[in-house]
Amino acid sequence: MALFKKRFKTPHLSSLEEFKAITESGQPFLVDFYQHGCQPCQVMDGIVNEVAEEFASKANVVKANLESVPDLFYQFKVKSTPTFILVLPKGNQLHQMWRQSGLVKKNQIVDQLSRAISAT
Repeated sequence: MALFKKRFKTPHLSSLEEFKAITESGQPFLVDFYQHGCQPCQVMDGIVNEVAEEFASKANVVKANLESVPDLFYQFKVKSTPTFILVLPKGNQLHQMWRQSGLVKKNQIVDQLSRAISAT
């Protein structure tokens, strides 16, 4: 019997190609833009991991590090971390449904993801 549950880790984007593949899935997706050394980003890490695990079959939840995918930060005009952006792919376009920077309560993220799923 295991004393501790193995913690789910949110996938990290390492390239724009990975991001494009996620957009082609047709599912809503939440991107957690973060950078190393950011204290609020570290606080949000556990919450994002929980949300990613809960919505694994219904939506994509990914993390984007400033050092790994700076072009994605530029594309979404991310000025501070953490920033959360919820996107719905519609045809060849991406529709940004929700955006929030800083510390966010888990129930806010869950509510927004649930709305996005029901909109698809």
